[in-house]
Amino acid sequence: MQLEYFLLLAAALFCIGIYGLITSRNAVRVLMSIELMLNAVNLNLMAFSNDLDPQAVKGQVFTVFVIAIAAAEAAVGLAIVLAIYRNRDTVDMEQFNLLKW
Repeated sequence: MQLEYFLLLAAALFCIGIYGLITSRNAVRVLMSIELMLNAVNLNLMAFSNDLDPQAVKGQVFTVFVIAIAAAEAAVGLAIVLAIYRNRDTVDMEQFNLLKW
């Protein structure tokens, strides 16, 4: 397939992730938006890797690293959100003022 189709899909996914990141006040939705943006980056890495050098697997290796980092980010982020929910009984981003004096 052509590279442009993959880039358009990745751009659409990234824009949806940015929109969700900016407009959402729910912490779980923010984490999901970040994951969506990381998946758009993975799609770009795979598309460019396949287009530039189909024999090498450099883009695929970077994609595996990004997936591993995204999994760690999701686990730590959800653990933090769960801890805040237990203390504050909400996951609203506007009420996360735990670091204020």
